[in-house]
Amino acid sequence: MKMIRANELGNDAKIKISEIFVDGFYKWLKYFSKNKKKLAEAFRHMFHLDVFYVAVIDGEIAGIAACTDGKNPPIHLDRKELQKHLGVIRGIITHFVLKRELEERSYPFEITEGMGMIEFVATATNHRGKGVATAIIQEIIRSTPCTEYALEVADTNTVAIQLLRCPNRNG
Repeated sequence: MKMIRANELGNDAKIKISEIFVDGFYKWLKYFSKNKKKLAEAFRHMFHLDVFYVAVIDGEIAGIAACTDGKNPPIHLDRKELQKHLGVIRGIITHFVLKRELEERSYPFEITEGMGMIEFVATATNHRGKGVATAIIQEIIRSTPCTEYALEVADTNTVAIQLLRCPNRNG
């Protein structure tokens, strides 16, 4: 497994990153469309590749995660792009809801200098249960200058909560 920054792969990687994002967060995204391919196309534009880390196995992106300073979101939603792929009404609704939830959200704690916000951790279906997400988080901790981290996870995501117990800064 090789860990790299997503911007090293260029814009062509955005569709695979988007597919993994949709698959990983489909439980919440399916309200905007049940069609995963359509969702992946709709969200393809939004990723700031310079803050995303990817795990590559046999030349294929196996997992993703972003690490930011908490002030600048790792994504930017474009309403027109969403409307193009989801239709006018669904695109507007998707933009309104996700912009508030993913771009403009506030945290229930103070983001301090040197804190890294780890977000959008997701693994491709065929690579789940193989330590991909753990490896990405360990790479982020190893390669970023942050002194502490916060990992955003939904309280209903028991798999991610279990993952929190795994990474070891020294390991």
